[in-house]
Amino acid sequence: MSGESGYKVVEVSPVGEDTLERALDRWTVEGYAFQSVHFVMREGSHRPSMAYLFFLRGGSGTPGRKGEA
Repeated sequence: MSGESGYKVVEVSPVGEDTLERALDRWTVEGYAFQSVHFVMREGSHRPSMAYLFFLRGGSGTPGRKGEA
């Protein structure tokens, strides 16, 4: 799939430090650059019920955190 560009959306539930780290590690190793995270909240709760991680793969000039100083 080298040279291809595309988005990857990953749903994470339950939301916790370990589950978010596992998802981030898995998809960045696969060549996706992390773009953003969006949390889903339930009414009356202070903790998110799920999170969506957005990644981008391929293409020139792909923004990301790898290699940034």
